[in-house]
Amino acid sequence: MYEHLETAANPEQLKRVAIDPVTRVEGHGKVTLLLDEANHVKQARLHIVEFRGFERFIQGRPYWELPVLVQRLCGICPVSHHLAAAKAVDQIVGVDQLTPTAEKLRRLMHYGQTLQSHALHFFHLSTPDLLFGFEDAAAHRNIVSVLQEYPETGLKGVKLRKYGQEVIRVVSGKRVHGSAAIPGGMNKALTKEDRDYLKKDIGDIIAWSQEVVELIRKLFLSNAEYHQHFGAFPSNFLGLIRGDGALELYHGGLRARDSTGKTLFDHVDYRNYTDYLREEVRSWSYMKFPYIVDLGRDNGWYRVGPLARVNNCDYISTPLAEAARKAFLEYGGGQPVQASLAFHWTRMIELLHCAEAIRDLLKDKDLLGKDLVVKGERRPEGVGVIEAPRGTLFHHYKVDENDIVTQANLIVSTTNNNQAMNEAVRAVAARYLDGKELTEGLLNHLEVAIRAYDPCLSCATHALGKMPLELELVDAEGALVDRMTRSSRGEIAR
Repeated sequence: MYEHLETAANPEQLKRVAIDPVTRVEGHGKVTLLLDEANHVKQARLHIVEFRGFERFIQGRPYWELPVLVQRLCGICPVSHHLAAAKAVDQIVGVDQLTPTAEKLRRLMHYGQTLQSHALHFFHLSTPDLLFGFEDAAAHRNIVSVLQEYPETGLKGVKLRKYGQEVIRVVSGKRVHGSAAIPGGMNKALTKEDRDYLKKDIGDIIAWSQEVVELIRKLFLSNAEYHQHFGAFPSNFLGLIRGDGALELYHGGLRARDSTGKTLFDHVDYRNYTDYLREEVRSWSYMKFPYIVDLGRDNGWYRVGPLARVNNCDYISTPLAEAARKAFLEYGGGQPVQASLAFHWTRMIELLHCAEAIRDLLKDKDLLGKDLVVKGERRPEGVGVIEAPRGTLFHHYKVDENDIVTQANLIVSTTNNNQAMNEAVRAVAARYLDGKELTEGLLNHLEVAIRAYDPCLSCATHALGKMPLELELVDAEGALVDRMTRSSRGEIAR
């Protein structure tokens, strides 16, 4: 739909605008626009300008270090990398099935991870835009204002995230960068005291999760721009699916559907992902562009994450989240929902599902078991795939006869969403910025579109504060036409 914004003819004759950095996201990225003399947008791109090199520097390390090493990629979703790596090294040690206790402990930790990450993104990073408006004063558009003007909502958001972190701490020993998962299982049993501690507040957590699903449903449906125009475009969707078609966050087969809901492939063993997916490199970004092989580079890109998972699954196994999913599908009229801001709605449906799943696991007698590790026949290769909060996460390792990693490939969730985020930027730029005079509020529209995907641009740490921003509009001869800055305190100057 927005192909004319992908490449621009005679770019050297166009004005260039840069938003650097994009704020209220994890890591560092920038947006560039190319404009003609009438400020019509001719090109819009999201650039990832950090290079971290994890795939390279874990080479030469013994494979059993990987679950601990790779979680340093991220301070917000370390559990996702921890478990994806653990699933890969399970295969290296020849284990395809964990003990019931080990698998359920991993699932409990993963549900806590997804719950806390979804709560953080929605309440801390997104509600300032959703509650106050995209063009609200920048100094007011932050979590502090949310806590002041919507104290009950803000406080529940804080408590939801805290509970998810406590689940992680109880299972892994630390809220951030724990070390619970080991090759073939888990290294620590759960005590009855810890189980009962988590049980105390789970009723409130489920109730608050229901409330926030209703909040985002009303916010979304009350604003036609959210679903009719803002970053809405057709795409393919990819994610894990359970054997019976249910939403699955920890382990399953790969399912891909097109924009009409037609299944492209289903229940694929993720260890064979290279038969179905490729990664393209482009000169203007350090982040790759994955695509479905059979559809090719131009048509095979896809979206992952909450919107993809809810669009793709046949049902959700917990009753309250399933009711919320049905309400979401009713809005879509039976077709996959395409609006970028629908990520927020589906993200909260998943938050509710995680709360219910934690409750159910806390009642499971296997959770307190002591049989934690399985051994098998050594293998030279392992692939671990998990549904991180942001989407499908791939960890693929090869090791030599000395147990040393010789090759690694990581496709993180945000990489899978790379083309989709660029499409969102183009769609929003074409509708809201084309031919307009620059304002901070209009530029925030681009950042809102990117934030909907909850990107982890470096798989590092959420930027919770106000990051400084400098925006320059330069004409084709290189002369400065317009300039705007935002300080680290949120002050705007021209």
